[in-house]
Amino acid sequence: MTDLSIIIVSWNVADLLAACLESILAGPVCVVSADDSAPDCGDRLSVEILVIESASTDHTMEVLGRFPQVRVLAQKENVGFVRGNNIGLTAAEGRYVMLLNPDTEVIGDALPVLAAFLDAHPDVGIVGPHTLNTDGSTQSTRRHFPTLLTALFESTWLQPYAPPGVLRHYYVSDAPDDAILDVDWMQGSALMARREVFEQIGGMDERIVMYSDELDWCRRAKDAGWRVVYVGAAQIVHHGGKSSEQVAAQRHMYFQQSKVYYFRKHHGPLAAGFLRRYLLVLYAWQWGLEWLKFRLGHKPELRRARMAAYREVLRSGLQLAR
Repeated sequence: MTDLSIIIVSWNVADLLAACLESILAGPVCVVSADDSAPDCGDRLSVEILVIESASTDHTMEVLGRFPQVRVLAQKENVGFVRGNNIGLTAAEGRYVMLLNPDTEVIGDALPVLAAFLDAHPDVGIVGPHTLNTDGSTQSTRRHFPTLLTALFESTWLQPYAPPGVLRHYYVSDAPDDAILDVDWMQGSALMARREVFEQIGGMDERIVMYSDELDWCRRAKDAGWRVVYVGAAQIVHHGGKSSEQVAAQRHMYFQQSKVYYFRKHHGPLAAGFLRRYLLVLYAWQWGLEWLKFRLGHKPELRRARMAAYREVLRSGLQLAR
C-alpha cells in the first residue's frame, strides 16, 4: 500500500498548480505513478498524487500533461472544494491521505515529517503544518473550536472590538510557530489524516459549499476520539484563496452560510438562529454605510461592488443548508 495519497482539487489555477506539483516532486518522497504496481521506494515515503480537475477553462490540462506521475480525475463540471475532496478521498489508496490546496508549495521534508508524526502517535488522526504566507510570514491556521461569542466577532466588522482573550484563544496565538500542539482544528489548505479517520467518520459534509468544511471534519474526528495536532516542524507556503477569489461576490455568502450551518449542526437551532439574524443585521448596516459613501461619491465602483455582494447575502437570508 502507498504511504500517502495527496488530493488536490484544482479550478483555473494552472500556474499555481504547476508550482505545487513541482514542490512535491522536489521533496524527499517517492512519487508512485498510477501504472507502477511495484515501485522501489526504499525508505522514502511513497506518494500518489491525485488531482481532481474541476472543469477548468484555463490551461490546466496542458500543465497536467507535463506531470505523467499525476493521476488526474477530470470532472465535467466545477464540483467545488468539498465534493472534489470527497471524490479524491474515495479514490485514494494510501494509508494516509492529505488534502492540499493547489495554491500551496511544500517546503523540504514537510510530508515525511507529518507522516512520521502519525506513525509515532497512533491516537492522532489529523495533523497540519506550520503555514507561511507568500512573503514568508506566518499564516494563522490553527484553531480552537468557535463559541457563539467567538462567532459574533470573528470575520465580522466588529472583530477589532472583540475582548482580547476571546480571539487569542480561538487563534491559538500564544504558542510558538515551531511548537507541537494539540488543537481542535486546522485550516484545510494542508491537512494529513489517517485513512481510518475517513473510514470512520466519512468525508466532508457536502451541504457545505466552502468554508467551515475542515472545521466540521475535524470536529467529527475529535468527537470520534482522534487527536488533531499542529506540527510546527513541517512547513508549507499557502498563497491563499486563489480559486475563491474568482467568485468574490459569493465568498461572503458562502462563508457566513457555512458558519451558521456549523452552529446549527453542532450547537443547535437556537444558537444558529440567533447568529443568522445577528449577521444579517451587520450586513444590512454595512450595506447602508456603503450606500452612503457611494452617494457621497467616494470610490463609487468599489462601493457598488460591495453593495452588490452584501445585497446577495441579504437576499439569501443566510438560510441554513438542508
